[in-house]
Amino acid sequence: MLIGDVARRSGVSARMLRHYDSLGLVRPTGRTGAGYREYSGEDIRRIFHIESLRSLGLSLREVGRALDDPAFTPSQLVDGLIRQTQDRIAAEVDLLTRLRRIGAADPGGWEDVLQIVALLHALGSESAGKRQRAALSSVEETRPPVEALVEAALHETDPNVAGALRWALAQSGDDALALLAQGLDAPEAEVRTRAVQCIAEIPDGAATALLRNTLTDADVGVRRCAALAAGARGVAETVPILLDMIVDEANDVDAADALSGLAADPGLADQIAAGLVDRLAHGAVASAGRRRLTQALADIPGTTTSRALADLTRDDDRGVALTATYILQLRKLT
Repeated sequence: MLIGDVARRSGVSARMLRHYDSLGLVRPTGRTGAGYREYSGEDIRRIFHIESLRSLGLSLREVGRALDDPAFTPSQLVDGLIRQTQDRIAAEVDLLTRLRRIGAADPGGWEDVLQIVALLHALGSESAGKRQRAALSSVEETRPPVEALVEAALHETDPNVAGALRWALAQSGDDALALLAQGLDAPEAEVRTRAVQCIAEIPDGAATALLRNTLTDADVGVRRCAALAAGARGVAETVPILLDMIVDEANDVDAADALSGLAADPGLADQIAAGLVDRLAHGAVASAGRRRLTQALADIPGTTTSRALADLTRDDDRGVALTATYILQLRKLT
C-alpha cells in the first residue's frame, strides 16, 4: 500500500508517516513493480501500534524503545505516565477552581480580577503571616471569594490565621453559612470542628439551627464544640453534653460558664442543678470531677442548688464539703 492510501485509511497524515520514516519508527519495507516504496501489512500494524502508544502519552522516543527493545519493561513507564497524568489533572482542577472563584466574585474589571488572584495566591501561601493578612484584607473586596475563604478556614491549622478567617467569614453572613454547612458533612472530624467554630461566629438563627443539629455528631469533640457555641445561644439541648464536659475536665470552665448563662432561664436553672446533683451522686465520678461539679453549682440560682449545696457541706470528700460551704457563704452575702 502506498503512502497516500495508508494515510487515508489509517488517519495518520502523509507528513507524519514521513516523519516516522525519518526517525526509523516505521519504514515501508516493500517495493512496487515501478520501484515505489510500499507499506506491507506488518508495517501498517506497526503504525497502529505507534498511534496506540502515543495515545497513552508516550513520546516518540519512548514509543520506539517500547517497540524495539526486547528488554523493555513497560510497568515503570506506565507508572510514570500515571503520576504525570494525575499531576496534570490536579493542576487543571486547581485552575478550574480558581476560575470559578473569580467568576463567583463577579469582578467588574481586570483590576478586580488581579486583586482576587492576588488574594487567592496569598491564602495559599506557606507563610502564616501572609495568610492572616490576606484573610483580614479580604473584607475590603467588593465581593470577596467566599468559597476560597471557607475552604481555607476548614483546613487552616494556625490558630491566628484561623481566627482571622473566621472573622472574615462572619462579615460574609449567609453567603458563607451555606458553604460552612457543607463542611459539617466532611468525613474528617477536624474539618467538622472548624466548620462549627466558623458557624459560631455568625450570629443568626440559621447558624444556631446548624449548631443544634451538630449536637448529635458522631465525634465527641465536634459535639462538645457545638455545645459550647449553642449553649451560649440558649440552646437547652446542650445541657447534658456540658455536664459531661465538666465531669471529664474537657473545657470544663467554658462548659460551666455556658451552663451559668443557660441558668438565667428559670425554667432551666432547676434542670441544670438537678443534672449536676445527679452526676455528683454517681459513684464512678472521681473526686476531682465531683469538686468541679460542686464549683459549677456556684452560678446556678434556685432552691434546688441551695439544698444540694447544703447537703454537700457534709460530703465525705473534704474538698467537696469545703467548696460547698464556701459557695453557700457567698450566696448568703449576695
